[in-house]
Formats: sequence, C-alpha cells, structure tokens
Amino acid sequence: MQASGMATFRLLLSQSHHLNRFHSLSPPINCIVFHNRLPQNPQFSRHFKPPLNSRLIHSVNHLLSTESPLMVDNSQSEGTSSNSPASEPIPEQTPRVWSMFGSDLISPRKDDSEGKTVVNRVDSEDVLEGETVENRVDSKDDSEGETVENRVNSVRNYPNSAFTGGFGGKGKKGKSKEHWVCSECGHSELKWWGSCNACKKFGTLKRFLVTENAEGGKVSGFKVSENATRSWLPEQKKGQGGPLRLSDVNLGVDPSEWRIRLYGTFGSEVARVLGGGIVPGSLILVGGDPGVGKSTLVLQIADLIAESPDIPESAPVIYISGEESVEQIGNRADRLSIKAKDLFLYSSTDIEDILKKVQPLSPRAVIIDSIQTVYLQGVSGSPGGMSQVKECTAALLQFSKKTGIPVLLIGHVNKIGEIAGPRVLEHIVDVVLYMEGEKHSCYRLLRSVKNRFGSTDELGVFEMAEPGLRAVSNPSEMFLSEEHSDSEHLAGLAVAVIIDGSRTFVIEVQALCVADSSGMHLNGVQASRADMIISVLKKQAGLKLKDHCVYVNVVSGLSLTETSGDLAVAAAICSSILEIPIPNNVAFIGEIGLGGELRMVPRIEKRVTTLAKLGYKTCIVPKSAEKALAALSFEGLQVVGCKNLKEVIDKVFSDCPS
Repeated sequence: MQASGMATFRLLLSQSHHLNRFHSLSPPINCIVFHNRLPQNPQFSRHFKPPLNSRLIHSVNHLLSTESPLMVDNSQSEGTSSNSPASEPIPEQTPRVWSMFGSDLISPRKDDSEGKTVVNRVDSEDVLEGETVENRVDSKDDSEGETVENRVNSVRNYPNSAFTGGFGGKGKKGKSKEHWVCSECGHSELKWWGSCNACKKFGTLKRFLVTENAEGGKVSGFKVSENATRSWLPEQKKGQGGPLRLSDVNLGVDPSEWRIRLYGTFGSEVARVLGGGIVPGSLILVGGDPGVGKSTLVLQIADLIAESPDIPESAPVIYISGEESVEQIGNRADRLSIKAKDLFLYSSTDIEDILKKVQPLSPRAVIIDSIQTVYLQGVSGSPGGMSQVKECTAALLQFSKKTGIPVLLIGHVNKIGEIAGPRVLEHIVDVVLYMEGEKHSCYRLLRSVKNRFGSTDELGVFEMAEPGLRAVSNPSEMFLSEEHSDSEHLAGLAVAVIIDGSRTFVIEVQALCVADSSGMHLNGVQASRADMIISVLKKQAGLKLKDHCVYVNVVSGLSLTETSGDLAVAAAICSSILEIPIPNNVAFIGEIGLGGELRMVPRIEKRVTTLAKLGYKTCIVPKSAEKALAALSFEGLQVVGCKNLKEVIDKVFSDCPS
C-alpha cells in the first residue's frame, strides 16, 4: 500500500472513538450514504490484519448535533444497534465511496489506458449554504502496479467539527518570486533585512518581483537580452568560441589606432578624461544633475565621431532619445551648429525595437538618452525601476561587447547626487563620468569616477556658452577675480593652490573680521577645519580674535577640502584683522598643525610650477619643502620657506605697506 494510504489509516484509527459515538445514530433522510469495504492488501496485512467482523471506514466524521449527517457502521457489534443493513458478502464490483452528497456527485469512471479505476474526488473547502461543490479528479499513478486507493477529502473547516482533514495536497500556485536588492551594492536577498549583508548599509534593500512566463519558468533578464540582441549579432566563426592566447588577441592591433579619436580642443578635453579616446565595444555612463549639460555633451561627442577624418567611409552614429522627440533633438543640434550628415536620430524606449532599427545601419557608436527611460519586454517593473535599469544595461553591455560598437548612456542622478537605480549599474559599465557645475556658474567639470581603460585622476574643464560646451584654454586661473577690483592690494584676500585629479587650480580665499561681535560664518570651508585654524591663530600667533566675528569665503562657490589651503585661510584672517593687504602676486601653500607649524603637502612641485606659469612672484611654503624645490628652477618666482605661523606673519606683513 502507498505511504499516503498508511497515513490515512493511522489518522482514522486514532479517531475511532469519535466513530463509536455515532454508529447508533441514523442519518437524515436527505443524506444518501454509500459504503465501500477496504480491499485486502497482502502487503498491508503483514502489519495490520483487521478482525473478521471489521467495520467499514467512513470519510465523513463531523460532530454537529443529533440531526447532523453522520457516518454509519454497516456491521452489528455487541451491545450496539445499527440502522445500516446487515453485513452481507460484498460482490466484486466497482468500489463505492462514502459521501454525504449523493450518488450523482460521485461517478466512478474507467481509465482504459492504464486499466485503473479513477474516482471523482469531492474537495469542498469552507462549504457554505448555497455554494456549489466542484468535482475534482484525483488520479494517482502507481508505478509498482499497486491498487489505486479511492480517497475522498473530508469537508474541512466545517463548524464545530470533531477534527478537520483532507488527505490530498494542493499543488503550488504559479506566482512571482520576490527578491530584495540592495541599491548600493546590488546584493540580492530572498527576504527583507534591515541592513544589507554585503555592504552593511541600512535601509537599502528594495523589493521587486521576478515574473513567470507562460510555461511557468522564470523570465531572466539575460534571457530576454539574448533574445533582443540575437537577431543581428554577427555569427561566431569556427574556433572563436573558446579561450584565445593573449598574443593572438593583440596580434595586428595598433594601440594608437585602436581607440576612436576625438579631434579639436573640445574633443581633446573629452579624450583626456576617457584616457585617450573611446574604446570600441565599451559601455560609457554619463551622469550629472538636471540641466548641467549631459545631453549637450553627448550630442557634441556624436558629432565628432560622425565627422572623424580617420574613417574614409561613412560612419553613422545613432542618437536615441526616450525623453525628446526627433524634432526637439534636431532643434538643439541646429543651436549647437551640428551639421553631420551621418548623425541619425531616433525616439524610442523599447530596447528590442531600438536594436532592430540599429541593425541595417551598422553604426560606429550608439547613444541612449537616458537609461532610466528604456525598458525590456518580459522584465518586471516600470522603466527606471531597479530591475529594468539593471537588465537594460546588461542587454546593452552584451550588444556592445559582441559587436564592438561603443554605447554611451546618460543616467539621471538622485537627490544625493548619485546615479539613479541600483548601485550595480556602475559595476556593469566600463566607464563612469560625472558632469558637475553650479547653476550660477558657466563652468562645467567632467570627472572620471571609474575607467577601465585609463586613469581616474583626469579632469575636463568646459565652459557652457550659447553655441554649446567649449574647452577652457587655461583652467588654472579661471577662478581668479579680475585684477582684484582694479586695485593692487586688497585686505583679507589670499591665494591658494589646490589639485583636483590631475588639474591644478588657483583659487582665492576671502576673510573678514568684525569687532564687537562674536561667531563664525563660513562658505566653502569645513567648519571644523576653520575653527581649528582660528584657535591656532589665537594660541600660537597671539591674535586677539575673541571679540571678533570671523567670515571666511571661497570665491566662485568652490569648496576647499584640501589641507593645502590652510595657510591661505590663516593669511586671509591675519590680513583682515591687521588691516594689511597682501600683494596680488603672493600665493600660499601649506598645512597648519596644532602647534602652529607648517607641514608638507602632496605634489607641491606641480603646484609651484603652475604659479610660475601664471606669473606669480612669491610663494610661501613649509620649510621642509624649500630644499626639495631648490633643485627646480622657477623663472621669476621666489620660494620662501617658513617653519610656523609667526614666521609667515613676520615675512609677509612686515614687508607689506600698511
């Protein structure tokens, strides 16, 4: 006998005391009862042999009241009475089943293919008055040739029932699988956690569902992307499916001709950030705040690629936008004076449709504006959601790697300045560029955050003008004011030299000390750093700043995060409280310690060289850097070394006219 049959008998035997209570009661007239004697199974009788006067097992065993439909014993036992007919030999016939519903609901049928009897099973859940009971077929396959037992599920959840049952289990319902993905690192969990188990950050797990297709299987994003790109991917040649030797991969490849070059001053500035040009088959992500100029940047890059003189034949570039119409992109191209003949425009948000339209053109580059507006059919979520952004990027990555066509993506940023979508998006792409710029400023900085083909220390400097973005010829002095308001000297103003990436910038720091008030107001300087510098000036330099309110400002809205600007901040405060202006040809480089000493800063040679090129006459540096700079010749620039703040005040302000 099957294992499920054994469990059934054990359950019924354990509840036999309920059956003994009911055998003397007669069922109502409207309840038609059928019975069936259990077959004698030799395998089962080894463990359990029923007595000769065995009673029949009933399938309905609910205790409601004396009028409720109850099961009846068909055999006479000592000391009890029964309303069932007397026991008679049961002829060989189609097995019957006990039921409380009537003979029309139970009709055994024969399965000719298997030669087994299949009985319609009544499965009633929460049967209420007026409800229809559906018949369900439960045919169990017996691979060992055993008898298929007839089973009937009990009426479950019946009010005041002695026990509830049901021996047939339900199959799994088809439903979507739930995943929780970390928006920072892309780690996936099957349930929600307060913090990500991978990056340990709190509140970063976001929910999304993996849907099922018509066959009941999961829809994989990589499967969808394979279907989207398979239609026109080049066929793989024989022998190219396995691993290749490094010497064979690089054979005949000229590194200087490998990248797509970008010509002109604008192209040279972009190529500097990319590491020398655009690598074929690369996936580049450009992010930035709304209105900073991302679309303008990539449209000008598309114009440079389409008009490149390196390719004698036509090299089409396709600009695809999910946010603007073709007419809107054309108007922007006219404003930027872009007249490239091989620049194609298309407006769509479906990845599969985009790749089908791209096929006949075989472009040299593809631009998607933006990744948050496109979607893949079959992937759950709306465009811009975590699952859609991740799978669309994976599809475009597969497309670029197999075809060798570079793809440039524009990405939106969230309220904290990071690219919207899962953090894993930045791990998928090859290059991540951020475009920065203040709303009130015309300058834009293109910074490389990730670059698999070059350095991340490079920085591109552009100016936003009416004809578009153009490179800044001398970015080192773009943050300096114009001749200090037509005056040679200005109290409370000092010049600092900072390095951002590989670029050196000369910036101005202003300070204002107001008597008969107290407090500190800062703009562009860290509060803790400025508080420390003021405390050192009070203690080590002896300045009376107790009854003064100090204002510190960095010109052009920049933020001074380097410690190399400490000396310039201290010099500006000294100039303001002493009311002695600093000459405009003097610059300050150095970090200030708590003892008032001046400390060395990184790459000081590059900073001093920039000052010499800009025509500065004097540079105040730490004493320890004077020996290292002595070997270098700076035409027209005098390097002055100082040990502490007192020496700086003596050498700078004693020689300056009051």
